[in-house]
Amino acid sequence: MAKVTLLVVLLLAGLGLRPEGAWATHIRAGDIQAKSDTTLPIANRNPRRVFFKMVLYTTMTGFDEETVTIFFGDGSSSCEGGIARIPGGRRPIPGAPDTGLNIYLFEHTFPSSGSFTITYTGENRVGGVLNMDNSIAQSFHISTTITLDPALLGNSSPVLRAPAVDKAAVSQVFLHNPAGFDADGDSLAYKLRPSQKVSRAVGVIVGSPCSGATGDNTPVAQQVPNFVYPNSASISPGAVQVEYAGNPVGVRDNPAIFVQDVRTGQITWNAPIRVGFYNVAMVVEEWRRTPLGRRKIGEVIRDIQIIVSATSNLRPTITIPADICVIAGQTVTGQVSAVDGLSATSPQTPISLFAYSGIIPPATFTQTATGPPTAQGTFTWRTECSNVAQQPYLVVFKAQDTPSGGNLATNPPLIDEKPWRITVIGPPPQSLRVTPALTGLNSAGLTWSPYVCTNASVIHIYRKENTAGWTPGDCETGIPASTGYVRIATVPASATSFTDNNVSAGGTNQGFERGKTYCYRIYAEFPFPAGGASIASEEACVTFDGRAAQLKNVDVEETSATAGRIAVRWTQPRAAAGQVLQGTPSYVLSRGEGLAPATYAVVRTFTAITDTFFIDTNLNTQDLQYTYKLEFVRTLANTQVPQVIRETATPASSVRVSVVPTSSTSGFSLTWTYQVPWTNTAKPVVIYRRNSAPGSPYVQIATAPTGLAGGSYRDEDAALVKGQTYCYYVRTEGQYAPTGYLSSLLNRSQEQCAKLIAPPCVPVLSLAVTNCDSLAALPSFPRPNERYTNRLRWRLGNVPAGCDEDVASYRVYYRPGPTGAFALLGTTTQTSYLHPNLEFNGGCYAVQAVAPGGVRSDTSNVACQDNCVFFLLPNIFTPNGDAQNPVFRPKNHSPVRQVRFQAFNRWGVKVFENVTTAADPVLINWDGGPAGESSNGRLLKVSDGIYYYLAEVEFADFANTKRTYKGWVEVRR
Repeated sequence: MAKVTLLVVLLLAGLGLRPEGAWATHIRAGDIQAKSDTTLPIANRNPRRVFFKMVLYTTMTGFDEETVTIFFGDGSSSCEGGIARIPGGRRPIPGAPDTGLNIYLFEHTFPSSGSFTITYTGENRVGGVLNMDNSIAQSFHISTTITLDPALLGNSSPVLRAPAVDKAAVSQVFLHNPAGFDADGDSLAYKLRPSQKVSRAVGVIVGSPCSGATGDNTPVAQQVPNFVYPNSASISPGAVQVEYAGNPVGVRDNPAIFVQDVRTGQITWNAPIRVGFYNVAMVVEEWRRTPLGRRKIGEVIRDIQIIVSATSNLRPTITIPADICVIAGQTVTGQVSAVDGLSATSPQTPISLFAYSGIIPPATFTQTATGPPTAQGTFTWRTECSNVAQQPYLVVFKAQDTPSGGNLATNPPLIDEKPWRITVIGPPPQSLRVTPALTGLNSAGLTWSPYVCTNASVIHIYRKENTAGWTPGDCETGIPASTGYVRIATVPASATSFTDNNVSAGGTNQGFERGKTYCYRIYAEFPFPAGGASIASEEACVTFDGRAAQLKNVDVEETSATAGRIAVRWTQPRAAAGQVLQGTPSYVLSRGEGLAPATYAVVRTFTAITDTFFIDTNLNTQDLQYTYKLEFVRTLANTQVPQVIRETATPASSVRVSVVPTSSTSGFSLTWTYQVPWTNTAKPVVIYRRNSAPGSPYVQIATAPTGLAGGSYRDEDAALVKGQTYCYYVRTEGQYAPTGYLSSLLNRSQEQCAKLIAPPCVPVLSLAVTNCDSLAALPSFPRPNERYTNRLRWRLGNVPAGCDEDVASYRVYYRPGPTGAFALLGTTTQTSYLHPNLEFNGGCYAVQAVAPGGVRSDTSNVACQDNCVFFLLPNIFTPNGDAQNPVFRPKNHSPVRQVRFQAFNRWGVKVFENVTTAADPVLINWDGGPAGESSNGRLLKVSDGIYYYLAEVEFADFANTKRTYKGWVEVRR
């Protein structure tokens, strides 16, 4: 039979006839679903064996599609007529007796792992489809792409539960939702796309090993001729929206829309005005969440048909529950109701209610009343732990009326439908308890009840100092960073205990400070691909009695570049009531430079627990700020290896003050910084000043508030004299919480002297602008390793009044865009600067003048230039192996962020596509392939000839300019 059919097709093609002309028009819509082998235990399954279900929607009359040919995307096919429809023939779908349902079940074992596109091409579509040319002569093409990868642990394609044929009415909103569901819990994304066809007859495509076949088993899909979306003005001129309270809201008399929600799949057409058939395809993308990020692993292309009628019938209105979130184990119950439209010519009729979802069964939907006036139904679902997922489950409810008359062409049933989202989360872990272990190292022992959901993968453990005062919301899973909790460990979901030794980043067990409270919460996480998490547990806290050693003073006693002194003081540790500090004690005092030292050097080790004071000498307190770290170390005797317990107090820095003349030359601006474990905010900073005369004493001149890390003050005393030097220091007064504990912690900064002089004059900056036209006219730009150079010049201005022109150097700043923070580019003594080796020429600059004493001016004016915008492609390239002009790429171009390039042959078939970005500076570089694969799997390249291209370019200018370039290029070898 396959040989005879193939011969007929070939003969018709040789006579210039289309074989489908001999068949009756019949196909309306359809899709293909895929599912990995589940017939055997996991260990025994063949990961390359896949089961398929294809659903075709056809007319109830005309050619009967009893058998079909499927192409598997691996170079093989089912051969002509190789797959039979399931017994029972085409059956009318509920509510639409003019449309037949045809189901085909088949399987295929693929030769290897990889991504495969399974396709079906049918001859042919129903006639009279308005949004394409000559639909009766166009083949019908659908496909499913599935990825087979052992790392995915199985993969099933999205399943679309709602029928793919729907009825619409003129001047009424049309809705369609495919009711998509993914059994693996993968995320789905919906996008409209044009309907597809295959240009060659099916018989010509069928190839080896089918008997007598001459094709390659590789259908090449393309858009049907002159496809437009149903709201297009070319087929529905003057179409406008009607009022509609759904999403998107209808705006009366605005242009008609035809859109699909990317998350729910809901199609809204507001509103049809022309009677007839319309077809449109949608791609349902399947995205797998993995530990390395999201990965697209498949897609289903479904072609749907919309039948629009002119009718006085008004569609019903359905009311569904609000989206909800439930804890696994709870029963979801939802009441659905619908009321039919009512007008003088359209009486209310009974309504049929439907529910489509991947969770039906086990969920159930039962209609309890048909109306009029009101149809009602109840949805029920007993959730389980296996239902926990990151994404909500979708249930599409549909209400369909039953107009009188029975003529589907003039008075079809109309529908309203809405999606309901149900999110299932894990229950919180129960009975979290934490107890202290005060012998030796201070540890926290956590216990909790076995987690009820055995399919959870891990339990995360979080800790913070003191209680958070946070309660999770009804649908809030995990523990947000805003609570102050930090994750400290992750254990298997089967675990019921954990010991927290406060492990450092280096892996050392630090233990906990006595006198502090630590609080914990835990939550469960569920495995990919569905993912999901539980609500956090109740908070459990533990307090370690006693008190750790704590730093309380880092006081600068002497300011000098070589003989500076800092007094460091701390408290003795204290054991809990009734206990003693075991082991041989000692203190280790270390010092580092700056507010956050990367390294510390040991200053001294103290072996007596009563040693709580040390003066650190021979320091450069004039130029440096120091931070001290104190460790209380105990060595416990052991029969084998002595155990060393280290308790590290929070480091504390010295106070450092900076003094510079104000820009108005009327005084000094003081700023001070510190990083300490106590708070200095309760008491003001005391500011002292003296003049530079020998023996002049310091006097208190003011107090000022201070913050957690420092503060500032402006000394604009009228008694200050220009040209004279003044010296300052500040003293902070701190305390530990709670109030009254270790209070009156007095710490002085170093002394800082400055001369009251006029500030440097502010520079006036200019930037040489790049000549974009000259660059665009070059034969080639940029050449290999060619970069931009920006040239800056400036002069000193005359502001502020009385400013000083005696300048020692200039600081040059740069930022790549018109907004954002400047970064220091470099320092120079010249009044010009070259900024070379730039991939982008755009950017902004500013300059500061620096006086011999280090005082800086205000920043200059900001000088900016934008990136150029030009892009020129050649008309020929010669990929013949001689390394001369071997690839198609721009002749010259300005900086770009992204280029999406597509090449097409003379029949409009895409032969090449790629996307390049600024991170991938090699643009396009098309070498003439790939055009496809030969029968032996070898990649082929395009033949010589003319090809048409579309390049969508996003430039790297400040406005992110986007331009589209269309043209042709000759491939010549």
